[in-house]
Amino acid sequence: MKRKLPAALITAFNAAAITATPLAAQEILDRQEPLPPPIEEMHPVIVPRPLERIPTGEFGDKVRLGYRLFVNSQLLRDRYVGNDLSCVNCHMDAGRRANSAPLWAAYFAYPAYRKKNDKVNSFAERLQGCFTYSTNGEGPPVGGAEAIALSAYAYWLGMGGLMDFYELDGSVPAISDEELVKGGRREDFPMPVALKKALPVDKRAALAGRGYPPLQNPPEAYSPERGQQVYVEHCLLCHGADGQGFASAGVHTLPPLWGPQSYNWGAGMHRINTAASFIYENMPLGKSIQLTQQQAWDVAAYINSRERPQDPRFLGDVEKLRKKYHHHQCYYGQSLDGGEILGSEAFADFPRRGD
Repeated sequence: MKRKLPAALITAFNAAAITATPLAAQEILDRQEPLPPPIEEMHPVIVPRPLERIPTGEFGDKVRLGYRLFVNSQLLRDRYVGNDLSCVNCHMDAGRRANSAPLWAAYFAYPAYRKKNDKVNSFAERLQGCFTYSTNGEGPPVGGAEAIALSAYAYWLGMGGLMDFYELDGSVPAISDEELVKGGRREDFPMPVALKKALPVDKRAALAGRGYPPLQNPPEAYSPERGQQVYVEHCLLCHGADGQGFASAGVHTLPPLWGPQSYNWGAGMHRINTAASFIYENMPLGKSIQLTQQQAWDVAAYINSRERPQDPRFLGDVEKLRKKYHHHQCYYGQSLDGGEILGSEAFADFPRRGD
């Protein structure tokens, strides 16, 4: 349901944005922890604008480049991407789909403190983490064309959706590159005053549909053995018996789920709870909420019980790394059924195609 703004706020649409001191680290939620689902009656449920409405001109060119990099991150292979994944593999419908960690919701959740690197991250710095862990590569420079373009695409999706939700006409306002990469969860973010008043900072990180809706703990402890059967019945057709997916014209349209070309042991998706939530909501592709929650937990356990690239924070000791960073629902540093300790035979970080 759209919300209509008072006339006085609509009149103020083009007024200068209010400025204030940015939020301190201790006032910002840690985005590494699972988030409770928002109450939709209290937070906007936005729908991004169609891609055909991306404007012409310099700002629109940045948005279009961000879209291209998002749906085909292999354009950055060997520069910033080290595996066969693209951003769209974890964020459905080009980052537009609610409950699939949509890009528009992430943009308005940053800046935010993250335990993973123990600092307040801008939106572009959060993108760097995705490249480092999920695409097993290296984060593009915050001020570089790639980070700016991806930030512009995320901003355009979110701002356009919010303007439509609150019935504000017009194009998404262009803002500077410096402002784009910071993210929208700050008092000094340059947004229309009408939206600033309707959506104060403390509500921006709680847009309905953000993240992956967390699942309750399963009735039975999750089981890779049961998960293998779920995989055979529901996943094998798209991802293959070996879990390596399928490529077309050299680009994986159906991504590898483990092995050297998948996400590494530091990626959020290696957490069984994160993968289960994603799978339940989004898989099989185009048929979300087809598995039971138990099946989603089990197949997530199966996928994440297979070896993959090493956690980039690895300094030579799997057990030390496990104790420091992997005290959550995952199998890193563990042996299943007497096999090798997972992580001890991990594949290389950021390999180049010629390696």
